Amino acid sequence: MDIALDKVCALIRQARQFDVKEQGDSDADSGSNPTDDRAFDVLEDAPDDPVEGEIRAFISGLNEDERANLVALVWVGRGDYGPDEWDDAVALARERRDTPTDDYLLGIPNLPDLLDEGLAAFDLSCVDEDVGGPAGV
Repeated sequence: MDIALDKVCALIRQARQFDVKEQGDSDADSGSNPTDDRAFDVLEDAPDDPVEGEIRAFISGLNEDERANLVALVWVGRGDYGPDEWDDAVALARERRDTPTDDYLLGIPNLPDLLDEGLAAFDLSCVDEDVGGPAGV
């Protein structure tokens, strides 16, 4: 792979935060105390939530090879390709750049799980990675 494991793991951590967000108003008619609503709705997707922007900035900051590797890793995790077909998956990911990589990856609901599965296919894991890491991604 032409992308560092720590970069993939950082993206997985951020994508997990994004993946659990609820779309829309989760409890518009809850009748709860309005003062407490923002604390209650911590998993609600909000326009001012920085997680999606951080993920987009992270992906956009990668070079073309790294972005192609991320897409190929998702495809391996999804079972479209095996680890022995890695070069073919990366080549196809480079060819199919008609959609920005951040749009494509953020459109996949189970992105962090597929990246984890892709890593596992290569006997790699984020378990040993430093979970603290740098701020942001």
